[in-house]
Amino acid sequence: MLRRQDVGHRVVVRRIVGVAQNRTLYTDALGELVDLTETDLTIATAKGTLRVPLREVHRAKRVPAARRPPAAEVIALELAANEAWPAPVQGRLGHWILRAAENWTGRANSALAVGDPDRPLEAAIDAVTEWYSAHGQRALINAPLPLAAPVNAALDARGWGARPLTLVQTASVAALAGALPTQDLPPVELADDPGDDWYALVAEHKGTLPATAVGIVTGPAEVAFAQVRDADGDLLAVGRGAVTGPDRWLGVSLLQTTPPARRRGLARHVLGALAQWGAQHGSSRVYLQVEERNTGAVTLYGRVGFTTHHTYLTREEPAG
Repeated sequence: MLRRQDVGHRVVVRRIVGVAQNRTLYTDALGELVDLTETDLTIATAKGTLRVPLREVHRAKRVPAARRPPAAEVIALELAANEAWPAPVQGRLGHWILRAAENWTGRANSALAVGDPDRPLEAAIDAVTEWYSAHGQRALINAPLPLAAPVNAALDARGWGARPLTLVQTASVAALAGALPTQDLPPVELADDPGDDWYALVAEHKGTLPATAVGIVTGPAEVAFAQVRDADGDLLAVGRGAVTGPDRWLGVSLLQTTPPARRRGLARHVLGALAQWGAQHGSSRVYLQVEERNTGAVTLYGRVGFTTHHTYLTREEPAG
C-alpha cells in the first residue's frame, strides 16, 4: 500500500469496480499520486484527476518514473520561472526563495522550495511561516514534484492545504514557431509595454491588478506583450513572453482570448508569435504553467506540442 512518502511519485492503482458471476472486477489507473488521506487517494492520470476511496483499492504501488527530468533541470527551470515572474519582495532561506507581492498570484507569494533550506526541514517550514507572518500574509509553499516530495509529506503532517495541481509544460520553440495557424487571422503585434486594454483583458481572469502586479508583469529584462486586434482596433487576444535564466527559457503566461473570439485559433496564433520572438532572443525551449484541472487549456497545449515536464503543488498554511 502507498504511504505519505509516495506523494509526488508515479503509481499504479488496482481498483475494485464490481462483481460479475462471482468474480471481482478490477481496473488499473496509472498516474502521479497528488494526495493521500485516511480515506482516499488522488492521482493525476492522462485522462484527468481520479479520486479513489481506499476501501476500493485492491493493490497500489509506486512505479518507475516515465522519463523524469533530472533534479538539476527542474531546479533550473523553476529558477528561470521565478525570474520571469519577479516578486517585489524576496528573501532567502538557504536555497529556498521567499516571495511576497501583496497576495497577487500564488507564484509571487509563495516560498519556492527547491534546493537546501540550510536547516532541518521542520525548522525551515517554521521559518517560512514566521517570514510570511512578518509580512502580514498567510504562508504558501510552492513544492515541485517529485523533487519536493519530502516537503509535501511534512506539510501533510502539519495539516497544510493544497491548491489544484499545476502542470509545468514544455515544448520546442522551433516547432511551436513553425506551427502557426493556416487560416487568415489578424496579425499578432508585439510591444515592449502593454496598454490599458491589455491589462483590462488580463484583469478579467486575474482580478484587479495592483501596482505590484504591473511591476511583476513588466519586470523581466527581456519581455514581450502580444496582442491581436480586429479591424476596428478592438482587442481579441493577448499573451506575454519572457526570456530568463542561463538556459534562455521562454516563459509564456497571461494567454487569454475574449469570449466572442474563442475557438478561432487565436491562442495558438499568439503562442506561435511569442515562440518566434523567443527564438530571436536565443530561446530553444518554451514553458508554461497550467492547472491540471483546466482540461481545455491542457488539450490545446498538447495539440501544439507541449508535454508535462514536472508538476507542483502550492501548499497553504492552515487558517487560524
